[in-house]
Amino acid sequence: MILGLIQQEMSYGALYLYVGIFMLLVTGFVATVLVLARLIAPGRRSVAKAAIYETGEATVTDPWRPFPVRYYVFALLFLIFDVEAAFLYPWAVVYEDLGLYGFFEMVVFVLILGVGLAYAWKKGALKWV
Repeated sequence: MILGLIQQEMSYGALYLYVGIFMLLVTGFVATVLVLARLIAPGRRSVAKAAIYETGEATVTDPWRPFPVRYYVFALLFLIFDVEAAFLYPWAVVYEDLGLYGFFEMVVFVLILGVGLAYAWKKGALKWV
């Protein structure tokens, strides 16, 4: 009840002023914490810290060498058929409830993906090497 009386007496300008002050306080707090963290953090540079670490193995070639596009295409094809499997499982669970319409919808879905697979196969996207 008291909150309702306070809100009735306050104007929109005062509410915006409170929101603005709160935003300034939050921004100041974030800036202060970031500056303090930068000042307190140790900053010793070394060869070991500058080395590239991905798998714990020493790099054999230039790490900035671009990957061939076929790796990305292969990964995308894997993702597509992984999602297809994720759609086929719930469909198989409720297969009897869907009837003939559900069956033909899934046939169309699998045919579209099959055409995509045939296209990728024809273009050589499934060759690993």
